[in-house]
Formats: sequence, structure tokens, C-alpha cells
Amino acid sequence: MNDILQQLGHIKIIPIIALEEAETAVPLGKALLAGGLPCAEITFRTAAAAEAIQKMSAAHPDMLVGAGTVLTVAQARQAKAVGAQFIVTPGFDTAVVDWCLAHEMPITPGVITPTDINQALAKGLNVLKFFPAEAAGGIKFLKAVAAPYGGVKFIPTGGINETNLADYLRLPMVHACGGSFMVEKSWLSAGQFDKVTEMSARAAAIVKTI
Repeated sequence: MNDILQQLGHIKIIPIIALEEAETAVPLGKALLAGGLPCAEITFRTAAAAEAIQKMSAAHPDMLVGAGTVLTVAQARQAKAVGAQFIVTPGFDTAVVDWCLAHEMPITPGVITPTDINQALAKGLNVLKFFPAEAAGGIKFLKAVAAPYGGVKFIPTGGINETNLADYLRLPMVHACGGSFMVEKSWLSAGQFDKVTEMSARAAAIVKTI
């Protein structure tokens, strides 16, 4: 397994963040680190994504900063250029996967069906994003779809919160979980980074109980 993906597996919880202002990235990174979460997935859902990745990576070299919601090869190329250390896609896009593999960029493509998982395995990938986790059926569905794939690890994302995080992390096929509950948009817009630190610490504490 790729070293970056191994590290994410040790951290266990990946904050997923859509930033409207790139300037927020540096204090946000500081808040996540203070709460015990040395990683972040900055999504390409906003125009600030690339600059935010660049700023957070430069200011906090001890963090694992990745790019999420990557939909195109152009976005993957841009993410790598600004310092992203891993790429996450919502679904399985062959062109994006092939580009990442060709450029030695760790990628966790989104899957939800056995067909998706088979496509990933054919590319040599065995750490996959399970999305949208709760909407698709949650833990019960994940157990069923993962059963035939003993060597595959999943990162459930979508509907993960403080209440169900531990239940997901206890599953042997779960590598880590992605969630946004520790980074509320209202906190970021109000500059309430202390709340990010507090909720990150609570999430990190849950990880330690597993």
C-alpha cells in the first residue's frame, strides 16, 4: 500500500472541506493540527480549492493535504501542481485513475457497487472511497458489498458524523472515514477556528477508542 494511504489509515479520520476563501486554509490547518488531525481533503467544489491546497501545504508541511471531488484529469493535474499529496474522486473515472497511476499520485476513487470495485481492482487499487455511505445503506450495505473482497479497504464518506464514526471504524474493512462534521462552514466564515479544534479533538478521541 502507498505510504500516504498508510498514513491516512493511521489517522483514521479525514476532514473534508470546501473552502470559499483560500486565506482560510492556513488558520484552518493550524486548528486541525491542534485538534490532533494532521490531514485534510480540500474539495474542488469551489474556485478557491487549488490555492487553498497550495497555502495549507506550504504553511503546514507536516500535514497530509489532498484534493477531493476531482472530476477531470485537468483538476488532477492542477492538484498535483499545487502540492496535493493524494486525490479523491466521487466515482470511478478511468481517465483520472489512469493519470494518477501514471504520475504516481495516490488516488482513492469512489465506489458503491461490486462493478465499481472490480474496476478498481483491475487497476491495482485496493483502498477505495465508499460514497455516499449513509445514503447507500450505511454499515449494513458496506458489509454486504465488501464481503467478496477480502483484500479491499474502504473509506466511507457521506453522512459520517460524531455519532456513527466509531461504528464505521470498528469494521475490519474500513481503512479510515471521511467527514465534514468537524469543519462546519459557519465556523469558518465566522473565524471560529477554536470550534474546529474542539470538534477535531473529539473526533481524534473517538479514533483512540477503537
